[in-house]
Amino acid sequence: MVLGICPQHSKRFLRALTKEKLLEAKHSGPKLCIDLSMSHHMSKKELSRLAGQIRRLYGSNKKADRPFWICLTGFTTDSPIYEECLRMNDGFSSYLLDITEEDCFSLFPLETLVYLTPDSEHALEDVDLNKVYILGGLVDESIQKKVTFQKAQEYCVKTARLPIQEYMVRNHNGKNYHSEILAINQVFDILSTYLETHSWPEALKKGVSSGKGYILRNSVE
Repeated sequence: MVLGICPQHSKRFLRALTKEKLLEAKHSGPKLCIDLSMSHHMSKKELSRLAGQIRRLYGSNKKADRPFWICLTGFTTDSPIYEECLRMNDGFSSYLLDITEEDCFSLFPLETLVYLTPDSEHALEDVDLNKVYILGGLVDESIQKKVTFQKAQEYCVKTARLPIQEYMVRNHNGKNYHSEILAINQVFDILSTYLETHSWPEALKKGVSSGKGYILRNSVE
């Protein structure tokens, strides 16, 4: 039986197991930064949505067999996004992750960084344990074109987009709506599923909801 599924495992044991996996990820797991340095551009409603996405992302990471070590960067304790995270996320102050006011670009060697942005021309081919992946903490209502892409260029950091175009096709829908812009928890679910399965189709199926107007190539009639 898989460890952690056994009914007689107490909640305390499972919590300890989760904690151990997360702390192990700090040393040997893949690393993910959420760049919150742009949150001052956002409305209260957008900040609430972002705080909710952080909560869902953290929840998914806790359940993962191979969790990422998560770092919230550009995150000041006197900021509105910090207040929203505390208000909306039960137990936020005891989340097992790094919180820092520093920018992701000063925390890690620039050559290890990969900024994930839909504006990149490079499709992500693999999840490399030696890289640090960055997600821009923006919600789609406030998307100003190419903000994250320009930020990465400013620091001469590599960029990549999820391989949606390589594995998915536009699906005809009534609204004629197609978007590759995903919430940070959806991007995370894709990365996490890929790390587990090494299958982009499986990973994209997990994170790209049908509302985005894309379906997997092989599911086209």
